[in-house]
Parts: sequence; C-alpha cells; structure tokens
Amino acid sequence: MTTPQTEHLVLPGVLTAEQAAETVAGILAIQREDGAIPWFSGHHLDPWDHTEAAMALDAAGEHKAAARAYAWLRSHQNQDGSWYAAYQNGDAEQPGDRARETNFCAYPAVGVWHHYLATGDEGFLDLMWPVVYGAIEFVLRHQQPGGQIGWKSEPAEAGGQPVADALLTGSSSIHHALRCALAIADEREEPQPDWELAAGGLAHAIRRHPERFLDKDRYSMDWYYPVLGTAITGAEATARIAARWDEFVVPGLGVRCVLPNPWVTGGESCELALALWAMGESDRALEILQSIGHLRAEDGMYWTGYVFEGKRAMWPAERTSWTAGSLLLAVAALGGDEATTAVFGGERLPRGLDPNCC
Repeated sequence: MTTPQTEHLVLPGVLTAEQAAETVAGILAIQREDGAIPWFSGHHLDPWDHTEAAMALDAAGEHKAAARAYAWLRSHQNQDGSWYAAYQNGDAEQPGDRARETNFCAYPAVGVWHHYLATGDEGFLDLMWPVVYGAIEFVLRHQQPGGQIGWKSEPAEAGGQPVADALLTGSSSIHHALRCALAIADEREEPQPDWELAAGGLAHAIRRHPERFLDKDRYSMDWYYPVLGTAITGAEATARIAARWDEFVVPGLGVRCVLPNPWVTGGESCELALALWAMGESDRALEILQSIGHLRAEDGMYWTGYVFEGKRAMWPAERTSWTAGSLLLAVAALGGDEATTAVFGGERLPRGLDPNCC
C-alpha cells in the first residue's frame, strides 16, 4: 500500500510498494542509534555514502531518521571542516582512515539541501549552515589554479598535506555539491562570491580540460559523472553518454564498474540512470533500473555487484546501504519526487560564475 510520501517509489519492473518498503526498512536497520549509516552493520562509514543513504531516507519520507544522519555529521566534523574518509562501523571514535577526501567532505551539502527541500525545516538549515560552510571552505583549499580540486589531504601522521592530483569523478561530484551549497547560501541570503568563482572554474576544467585530471577512463564513473554532477548538459551530455555506451552498458545486467572486468554494479547502474533522467531520457533510465533486478536480495537490499563471466557470482558478498540508497533516489527522480528532482535535475541550482565571462 502506498502513501503520498512513498507513491513515487513505485516503478513498474523495478519496485512495488511492498518492495520499496522492504528496501527502506533495510537501510533503517543498518542505521545506528546515533544516526550513523555504515555500508552495512559492522562495516565502515564514509561521509559520502552516509549522505547518500540519508537522502534516500528523506525520499522515502523517513525525515526523522535522515535528520539523525545529518546530526551525526554535525557532531563529528573536524575543526578544519572535514570528516575522515572512514569510520569503523560508524563509530566516530574509531576512524579507520584519517585521510580527508574532498569529494566526501563536499557531498553533505547536497544532502542538506535535499533535506531542506523535502521538509522545509528552516531550523535544520540554520543548524547545518556552519557545517556546510566549514566543509566547502575545506574543500576549496584544495582547488588548483586550473579549477580542478585535489582529491584529498593526507592523514596527520603522514604530514597532513593536501594532494594536488584531481579525480574527474570526485571533482564532478564536488561541482554538484558547490551548486547545492550556493543554493543554501542564497536561501540564507549570505552570498558567497568566492564559491561562485570556484564553481565556474571547476565546471570549465571538467568540460574543457580532461588533462587536468588523473587518467581513470577505464572507470564508468569518469564517463557519466560529469553529466550527473551537472557540469556537462544538453547536446554535449548526450554525445558523451553515446560515445561509450556500448563499452560500459551490459544489456539486461547493468553497468560495468571498470573495463575490461566482467562485473556490473548496482551503484554505477543507478547513478547512470539518474544521469539519463537528468538528460531527459527517462525511458533508458527505466531500462537500466529494470536491468539490475537480479541484484535484489530476499531482504530487499541489493548486492553490490555481479560477475557475469567465468564463475558467475554476486561479488563482493555484501549488500550496502548506499547501493539501496542510489536505487531509491533514482526511482524517486523518475517518480517525480520534488526534492530529488530539484537536486539532481540541476536547473534550479545556482550555476556559479563562468570564468570566461569577463
């Protein structure tokens, strides 16, 4: 049975109302009492995937649970605005990786804006504004003269220095986060012109200067993330996706994670579906989501991936909160959920300042 909060999570060939409820319950079962959402119970938490799962809970109308996830981020942010790359089982006292990845630190801005649009909770936005501000300032200290964003700072025990090398996927996700952070700033009437310049310079690097990023073009994320991150749109996005479709998409099974490996993954498949939806190609997005039904487990969660040659098997043997979260968000976008479409459609997000405008 659907409710007004979950009817957009019903999608033919992908989710029934009962299946959607099972998947949401699966994420809630992983969430700790303190709000942390690790990959799965007993595994580590990273800030990006924690935020993705929280957004899925908001898309399902579980706003109190999502708010607890953001409270965890607020309570455990480092003084420099960052979070560590991994926390064992979501325990803030047990960081498993003390590197501070810029993509991970930027993404909570996307979730905060999504939660505000889903709830209209101005008090929440007031509480989270200093968190978003600190995180974005940390990230932008890694921006290089060419606009790209260095991908991390080393752990303190390794010197703590920023790394200049940039990743196209990470920088594309940061571009999306910057636009959401600018939307938050606009809502609060606190203009951030430096962020506008940073977003414009980053978008220019993504669109026109692939040489400024480490070569990772074997990975499907580097193919679709400039579109998902809203840096590349329109005809240019259509051409980009068409150029490598046959390399990465395995009909009836989903999207490869990395070439030439015979391995499709749920997260990449759902993210590509979101990108296709944002391009106006909902039919193809639906086909991709339908193709990964074989990854659904009996408990309503989704296996991370499937090896489709040789010893065929679900691999690794894990069902992650973020895989389920990405599926729910893609379905919510196709189903017209207002907050999700506003965040991933990008049309109503501030664009930043084109560095070539003057």
